[in-house]
Order: sequence, then C-alpha cells, then structure tokens
Amino acid sequence: MGEEAVGGLTHVDSNGAARMVDVSEKPPTHRLAVAGAFVKMAPTTLAMIAEGAAPKGDVFAAARLAGIMAAKRAWELIPLCHPLSLTHVAVDLKPETGGVRVRATAETLDRTGVEMEALTAASVAALTLYDMCKAVDRGMVVSDVMLLRKEGGRSGTWVRGEAT
Repeated sequence: MGEEAVGGLTHVDSNGAARMVDVSEKPPTHRLAVAGAFVKMAPTTLAMIAEGAAPKGDVFAAARLAGIMAAKRAWELIPLCHPLSLTHVAVDLKPETGGVRVRATAETLDRTGVEMEALTAASVAALTLYDMCKAVDRGMVVSDVMLLRKEGGRSGTWVRGEAT
C-alpha cells in the first residue's frame, strides 16, 4: 500500500510518506558520480596549507581520508540512502586562487547510483579542511557543493552544464 512514486519523486509514496526505494528488481550496473565543493579562505591560510605548516598537520591528507571514509558511510548519514559496495572512491584537492577546490569521485557496481556518496565525500573533505585550519582562519566558507557528473543506471550520463 502506498508504494507508488508521486510526481517523479521516488522517495515519496502515493500517500506522501517518505520511503526507501525498492531496487531489488534492478540489475547491478557500473555507476560513477563526481561531486565538488570549494573552501574559500584567506591567502595566508592557503599558503600555510601549501607549505605544510598547519598546526594540526597535513591538511590535504586528513581531508582526503575523511572524504573517502565519509563516502563509505553515506548510507548511515542520509536516511533513505542505500548501503552500497563501493569499488572506488577518490578525493582530489586543488589549491587555486581564493581557496581549495574539492573533487570527489565514487564508483560502484550496484543497483542504484553513487551521487550521495560522492556528495558526502566532497562535503566532509571540505568540512575537514575547515576543521584543520579554523584555528587560523574562522572566516573560511564552504560553498558550491554540487554534483558534477553521474554515469550509469536507467537515466544514463548527466554532466553539469550540458543540455539533457
């Protein structure tokens, strides 16, 4: 009762109640998602990170590891997210003018997509950058958390900025 999706929202049934989507009938396929974030910071903070002089240690190593660990636990943080067997997670951090660009990639061979895992990895990596540097720059801003690309599944490939 109340299993049908409403208005294209797969996590809402015909009665308006939240539900976990049943993916049991879907075949496992290769799925990939890439998400990004940006941490705006003072130039002195960025220089401190680049020089490896942060008081808490290697900022990029901590953020990279935190992002990977977060992707593996997305299903515990997001109520209707399925637990997935991830085959690959990578977090890349790139210093650029004004801050650090975060790019997280998640892959699986499963029945549902990995967008939430990639978004969680990017978000937690960005928050870890903040945590590692907050003693010297409380004015940092985490922004632009977004899906950049997804591949696989029934809807195929989607790339931010491309017409669909």
